[in-house]
Amino acid sequence: MSFQEKRNLVSLLSNLLISIIYFVYVIQNYVSGSLTDITDFRFWGAVILILIPVQIVGKIILHIIFTIINKIITNEDEPSFSDELDKLIELKAARNSLILFMIGFVISMASLVIGMPIALMFIILILSLISSEVIWDVSHLYLYRKGF
Repeated sequence: MSFQEKRNLVSLLSNLLISIIYFVYVIQNYVSGSLTDITDFRFWGAVILILIPVQIVGKIILHIIFTIINKIITNEDEPSFSDELDKLIELKAARNSLILFMIGFVISMASLVIGMPIALMFIILILSLISSEVIWDVSHLYLYRKGF
């Protein structure tokens, strides 16, 4: 397995792990009453705005740990260059991720148009954010495996 495949597998697992832990934390705080009403815009704004730095910091920490462990086990450094194949894979993964996010965004706006609750719109939006990150990583893994 190449370094890029290992890195994307770690990224995929960290996305899922961080998202699950974060939402368990949000649900526990909501149930305990320390957060405001679920229909409040401030609640949903806080959930999204806190999710972003939690994801960034969590991914940075997990990637540092991965790089250290990978160096210890395989004595392999992270490649310092990217060739045309890496750039092409990056562009295709970005395309897949953005398409999924835009579909989720349109569905979340459509839920408002048909009269669904505001909370559903935010839930769909958050799920499309997380699923677009997952598709980013899955696309990378698939395209590196395919060699295209």
